[in-house]
Amino acid sequence: MSQPIICFGQQPCGFFPKRYLAAKIFTARRLQSELGGEIVFFLHDSDHDCRETNTYLRFLRTGELAKLNFTFANKIQRKWTPLYLKKVLPDWQTNTTRQLPAYVDKKWAEAFKSITATNVADFCLEMYRAMGLMEGIRVVRSSVPTVRQSACEVPDYFVDVSYNGETVRARRTADGTLKLHEGGDCYLTLPSVNFTKEQISPTRDTRLRWMQSVVRCTHYIAGAGEQAYLNHADAPDITFIKRDEIERSDEAYTET
Repeated sequence: MSQPIICFGQQPCGFFPKRYLAAKIFTARRLQSELGGEIVFFLHDSDHDCRETNTYLRFLRTGELAKLNFTFANKIQRKWTPLYLKKVLPDWQTNTTRQLPAYVDKKWAEAFKSITATNVADFCLEMYRAMGLMEGIRVVRSSVPTVRQSACEVPDYFVDVSYNGETVRARRTADGTLKLHEGGDCYLTLPSVNFTKEQISPTRDTRLRWMQSVVRCTHYIAGAGEQAYLNHADAPDITFIKRDEIERSDEAYTET
C-alpha cells in the first residue's frame, strides 16, 4: 500500500498563524505518528480577502485583545489582489516591529523583523517557518503556475487578470463575465479577456476537488467552518478528520 498523505488546507491567516491553523498542524502530526506518511499543507494563497490576514494578539500586560494586519499599497490591492501578490510595505514592517514587544516574546519580534518577503503570502509562510511550525511539512501553493496547470478543471472559479495596473482576482460568473465584488450586491464588471489555466484558482465550493486532483491525499484535516461546506462527494477517496479543539481559535498562535 502507498504511504498516507495527510493534508490540511488554509489561506495565509495572519503574520502569526491563527490558533486554528496551529491545531490543524498538531492534528496532522498526531495522525502522522499513528499512521506514518507525509504531511502536506495546501496553502490557498490565491485568495484575495484581506480579512484573512487579520492577526489578533493580546497585550502581555493587560490581556486586552488587539487586531493587527498588513497595510496595503492601494485600494485595489487591498480589496482584490491575491494574497501572493499583495505587497509588503517596508514602513509597515518597521512600525509593526516596534509594536510587537507589547504582544509577544522578544524572540518572535526579532523573527518578525528578520523576514524579507515582499508579498503577504510569502511573509506569512516565512514567519510560520521561523516559528518551526512547517518543519517536515510539504507546502503546495494554489498560486504556483505548475500546480494550476496540473489541477483538474472546475466549473466555478476565479481568474487573475490585470485591472488599472494591478493584478486582481475576478470571479467568472455563469454567463462568462469577470466581476469584482465591491460589497453587498454591488459588482464591477471587467472587460472580456482571454486567459489560460495558469490564471485560474478555485472558489470555496470547488477548492476541495481542485486541491485533491493535485495533492491526492488520503486524509484531510478540516476545521469546524470547513466541515459545514465541504462536499465529501467531491473526494470520496479521502478520510476526513476533525481538527483537534483549541481555545481562542481565531487568535494568533505565539506559543512555540
